[in-house]
Amino acid sequence: MNSDKKVESITVLEAANFLLKNDNFYILTHVNPDGDAMGSGFGLCRALRAVGKKANVLCSDPFPKRYSYLYNGYEPQKFVPQTIVSVDLADTNLFGKALSVYADFVDLAIDHHISNTGYAAKTLLNGKAAAACEVLFEVFTEGKFPIDLQTAECLYTGISTDTGCFRFENTTPRCHEIVAKLMGYGIPYAKINRELFEIKSRARLTVEQHVINSMEMYLDDKCAVIAVTSDMIAETGLAPEEFEGLASIPMQVEGVEVGVTIKEKEPGKFKVSMRSAESVNVSELCAKLGGGGHIRAAGCTVEGNLSQVKLKILSVIAPALGFDLWLS
Repeated sequence: MNSDKKVESITVLEAANFLLKNDNFYILTHVNPDGDAMGSGFGLCRALRAVGKKANVLCSDPFPKRYSYLYNGYEPQKFVPQTIVSVDLADTNLFGKALSVYADFVDLAIDHHISNTGYAAKTLLNGKAAAACEVLFEVFTEGKFPIDLQTAECLYTGISTDTGCFRFENTTPRCHEIVAKLMGYGIPYAKINRELFEIKSRARLTVEQHVINSMEMYLDDKCAVIAVTSDMIAETGLAPEEFEGLASIPMQVEGVEVGVTIKEKEPGKFKVSMRSAESVNVSELCAKLGGGGHIRAAGCTVEGNLSQVKLKILSVIAPALGFDLWLS
């Protein structure tokens, strides 16, 4: 483990060689793990174990049940960690409480977020990649790591979820080329996509009904805002892992250029997700509120009551849409 603050950007080949030369890996990923976090975490773990390395996946939050097919058969190994690698993790504030002890000791970060803060001793960053799993595929190919069916499922899941089932602007020709190769391993891609993008619990559908009915439109209907409160969560019994994908709802409204999803984390603190069409860089907007992410998908945490949080959010969105002031 390396606590040296000097940051080094490395190539795919250098990252592959680093993984092959080291051992006893702790693989860290972000809180509220999504498909790319889970896919890259367990994909890397499986690849390392396949070449005789010891490796475990760590997250401050429980592994979501909807991704249980990625970690079926996974058992943590007992060893003293020597190498700390993070995947799909742009900033140490996303480590969560349990992993915060490793914030100054990350040896290698493998990421695709342009907002990566350079917290690791070495960083493999490809901001043009659709997902961290896409970056990992390149590493596995360059390092000749074996890829089996379950590893291919891990990588496919990360790419599919981060591209919105290949609908988002970050879907590139290279992305499709990689997915075609992963499909060659016989992954049940149709089943995976149906379970991730179509099947929903009754609680999830109830929440969607609530947020759609209470959606608010601002800035000449160019900005749509939905909010999920603690009361709503308690009433429906929605599981934390089922929030994934809610942020796409505001962008489904015709004419909307910026969609905002506000979720109450605790009294006085809200998680904000922003999505945009072609004209607005929401990563820059979220950065003004202490967050970051991608050009078309980003997030931040904002404090205050719900009305105050909306005001703070709209105050940074309005100029991006050509407004000096926002009006309801």
